[in-house]
Amino acid sequence: MAAWRLGRSGLRPEQGRLVGRIANRQALAGRRYGAASNLALSVAREALGKVGWSRDELVDAAVFAGSSRGNLLEVHGRAEFRRPFGRLAASNELHSEIAAAVSIELGFGGPWQLQSSGCSAGLDALGMAWLALRAGVVKRAMVVAVDLPLLPELMQSFARSSLLGSGRINDPLSAQTDGIHLGEGAAALALEVGGHGRVEVLDYRANSDAHDSLMIPKDGEGLQRLLAALPRPALLCPHATGTPNHALAEMSALRARWGAALPPMLLLKPFTGHTLGASGLLDVALMVEGLPQLPGNLPGLSAVPAQLPRLGVGDEILKLASAMGGHNAALRLRLGEVSHG
Repeated sequence: MAAWRLGRSGLRPEQGRLVGRIANRQALAGRRYGAASNLALSVAREALGKVGWSRDELVDAAVFAGSSRGNLLEVHGRAEFRRPFGRLAASNELHSEIAAAVSIELGFGGPWQLQSSGCSAGLDALGMAWLALRAGVVKRAMVVAVDLPLLPELMQSFARSSLLGSGRINDPLSAQTDGIHLGEGAAALALEVGGHGRVEVLDYRANSDAHDSLMIPKDGEGLQRLLAALPRPALLCPHATGTPNHALAEMSALRARWGAALPPMLLLKPFTGHTLGASGLLDVALMVEGLPQLPGNLPGLSAVPAQLPRLGVGDEILKLASAMGGHNAALRLRLGEVSHG
């Protein structure tokens, strides 16, 4: 957030590549849970402190979590972030432990779910939470997303798939973009029926390309279908990973929907790196924190202005996310009158 406000990337070199890095490694440590679970618990605890829900209000409150790689460190036998506790070794290898840890430690007595829909997992978790509130299943939900991809085995798999960038500053919608820059991150948002936060969730939609496990159709056909029924927002925050395939497909879909009337766009991955399943929720959390005057884009990026318009009450933001396997998600947000919370 500090780097964004200063107009510079929050990434720094690591092993010759630009990546993000959790500043407070202590947030990954703990005796009972895996590293990703501990980080999710840390941000959820902070969000709960801000929203101030009472113990009674948590009895039927839900937890919706999202993660692409879950507790991958523990799956690969990397337990350096916690003291050995053999009895929970099996639990520490579960993706679902992320949601369970938040429920257990913070007292959420409603249902919990873990979305693992690739890089759209965090945005899907927020969308699913909104659907549960809208359907009257619960009145409150904590939404949390986390991914810790800076594991050699995972970085090597991205490199073998030709997805990692060369180390230049990520210009994700440029014709010269050459891949993603991995980052680590986590975010949590509290969602409440009739709440008084600074934004309101208006709509959530998702679909599939039904095309390929890795690539997206060059014309972005699946995303085009998703956008067809959505109005033009005051601000658009696309997925914008930085791979050549996605840059072509996402821009093709956006131009097919709005032509020359493309909304102003905000690209956050050049600031944060690609935090995989955490990225969608992290982008939303950063925008909520930065309202009403968002700091803007990293200077020099293609296809986007450096400065963004000031948003006002009633303005809409559209956040997009995509995932390997051809899953697309879209979330509409509307600004309210309250400027805090």
